[in-house]
Formats: sequence, C-alpha cells, structure tokens
Amino acid sequence: MRKITTSLFFLVFSVLVFGQTGQKFETMLDGITVQDICGDGQNLWIATNGSGIFKYNIKTKTLENYSTSNGAIKHDFFFCLAANENYVWAGSTDGLFIFDKKTGRWTSRKFGKGGQLGNWIRSLAYDKYENVVWIGRFQYLTRYNLRTKQFEDFDLTRRGIEKTNNIKKVAVDGDSLVWFGSEAGLHKYNKKKNIMDPNSIVFYDTRFNYFNGEGDEVSITSLLFEQKNLWIGLDEFITPDRPQFNIGGLYKFDRKNDWRRFDASTGLAGNGIFCLERTGNYIWAGLYQFGQSSKVSYGRGIALINRLTNQVRVLNDPDIPATVYCMYFDGSVMWLGTNNGIVKIPITNKFASITKGAK
Repeated sequence: MRKITTSLFFLVFSVLVFGQTGQKFETMLDGITVQDICGDGQNLWIATNGSGIFKYNIKTKTLENYSTSNGAIKHDFFFCLAANENYVWAGSTDGLFIFDKKTGRWTSRKFGKGGQLGNWIRSLAYDKYENVVWIGRFQYLTRYNLRTKQFEDFDLTRRGIEKTNNIKKVAVDGDSLVWFGSEAGLHKYNKKKNIMDPNSIVFYDTRFNYFNGEGDEVSITSLLFEQKNLWIGLDEFITPDRPQFNIGGLYKFDRKNDWRRFDASTGLAGNGIFCLERTGNYIWAGLYQFGQSSKVSYGRGIALINRLTNQVRVLNDPDIPATVYCMYFDGSVMWLGTNNGIVKIPITNKFASITKGAK
C-alpha cells in the first residue's frame, strides 16, 4: 500500500508540476559546472566554475558569455552573483567583479583585509532597502554602499572562533534584518542598529539548545524565508574520529524556540544541503551526502518538503543530474544549476496557479 501511495504522489505531483509525466526537460550549458543563478527581471545571470559568467535573455532565449576566452572578463571561476537594474556583482576566487550595464564593462575589486583568502567571495546579497551589497568573504564581511561607493569591512568573530568569521551565506530578510551564515554558526543582524554595536547581532550555534543542540558545529550553506519560518541548510562533514562534527540537515526555525530538523531519518536522501528554493507550499532542497572515507560530496538529487505538512519526498528523474548546486525560481520556471549545466523545469498547470507570486 505504501508503494502505491508513493507512486500516486509522484504521478499527481508530476502532472501538477511538470504538466505531464515522462516530459524531457530543456537543458543548456551542458558539461559546465554552474555555481549560482540570479535574475534581474529580464535576464538570468549564471556563475560557472571555469567558464566565466553567462547572461541568458529569457525573452529572446539568447546566451552571452563573459570569460577569458573572449576577453570580456579577466577571470573564469565564480561562486555567487547578485544583480539589480544597473549592476551585476560576481564573487570569484580572486575578488569581486562588477558589471555596469550602461557601459557594458566589468571592473574588479580586491580586499586587503584577510589576505588572499579574504578575496574568495562566497556569497552576495543586494539589499534594495538600504541600496547596499553585502559581501560574504572567506574571511570577513563587507558592506558596499552604492550611494557613497564605499566598502566597509566587519569582523564577525565570536568567542575567539575564527570560523564564525568565515562567511558562507548572506540573505536579506525584509527591511530590518540580514542573516550571515558562517562555517560555525549563524548571525542575525538588526539593521536598525549600528553593526558595530554588539547588541545589533544575535548569534546562533549549538549552544543554548539552538539547532536543538545537535552536532559539534553548524556550517551554514543556505537560507530561505517563508512567512514566520526560516529554513536553514547545513553542510555535512563528519569523520570516523568526529562523527558529530558537522552532521548537516535542514532546519525549519520558527524564529522563536522551535527547531524542526529534516535529515535522512525523515526522508532526505542525504544530510548535506547545497541549496534551497521555494514554489508555493513546497521547499526545494538540493542534497548531497559526504563520504567519510573519500572526503567527497556525492549529489543526492532534490527533496521536496511541504512547508505546511512537513511531508518529505525525493524527486528522482533521469533528466535531472544528482548534483544540484543552485536553484532559481523566476515565478514560472525553476532553473537548476548542476555539475552538468542548467535544467529548466516549467512549473505549469494547476501547480502554477498555486505558486504564482508566492515568493
């Protein structure tokens, strides 16, 4: 009976989400590793590991590449992107790159604080409320004020633990909060206060029963907001000697006291989380499993979590690579960035009416 129920779920879900079963999904950039995708309303901007940056015009379906191979940009390895109507910001292994849409040119910026590792940009977030760009670096956090063109560096180290200042994810939460995920905890910043004021930031790690006190440390990979909840994706990194080091998982935090954890015991195909995105009542999570012996992360596909019922299903489809590094939902299409290009999933029919405008 369980198999019939599961099969029925996927049949119904496939019809609602994909329009029909057995549909072949459109792909592009085959053979290219895609690290991040963002949109500016007209174009998708795509960061790749080794092939520079691509701009995809959604209306005309045309691609334009910026890479060293055509001299358009002086770097090819990028991890993250952010964009507004005037600029695109791209984080690389060697500093920040800025694209001016008016001039059509890229410029670059390097940071002195933190040395070479301080120029590894791992997360970017444009804050439309403050007109600033938050730059998460391997060492230190930077705020770039678009009005004054000034960069300010901040040290978020807590309790002398350097990894709390290794920023992996930045996410703007409405007009009053910004969250900074680090390799050893999560910072919540209240923008109504001066960031230099220690009272402006609340820090969450496994102390005080945050994250249910589970694991030795929490390394933040992804953040997603929906109504009263914050979804937090974690890295998995465990060894035979340290089986509780970074146990991974996905947490649904009600912003107060409740930390609901999703992991392999609740239906996920892996405890590592690459990325998160949302369509209507569904949270999409790109999964991986960490190999204790090989020290390699193995992609485990996509999990779909109903944010109302907390029901978990893993989406297995031969047309979708197992390794999904990033996801971007533009309101009608889910774009998956994988280790083998991009997969385009149209969210159609009845499911589209549920998800439209939900973000």
